[in-house]
Amino acid sequence: MAKTLQIVTHAYRCTIEEQDDPTVWITHALEGAGADLGVLLRGNAVNSAVQGQDASGLSFGSMVQTQPPRIDRDVAALLAKGIDVYVVSCDARERGLEDASFVEGIKTVERSGVAGLMDQFDRVWSW
Repeated sequence: MAKTLQIVTHAYRCTIEEQDDPTVWITHALEGAGADLGVLLRGNAVNSAVQGQDASGLSFGSMVQTQPPRIDRDVAALLAKGIDVYVVSCDARERGLEDASFVEGIKTVERSGVAGLMDQFDRVWSW
């Protein structure tokens, strides 16, 4: 079976309209269908790995998000399914994030190690 690395570069994509990040959601769906996947969070998407996020109370004018995103829980669920989730460590540091703030089980990789990580996969999808 081909192994696929999904690279996510944007944080909170579509979470105003939806309660899920579509890339994290599709990863759950594909894994359920038997896909062999890994996820690399880079750029602003490293924020998705931070534990304890709370978007309750999110509103835009009179529009209230009644089903706020729980991206950290969605990422934790990926890890619980055995999907490796990586964070580019220098991207996290540039945003003031420390490894200790991540959901348990997140793996870090330096930017210089991203090509080597990609080489461990048969396919690479960038979102």
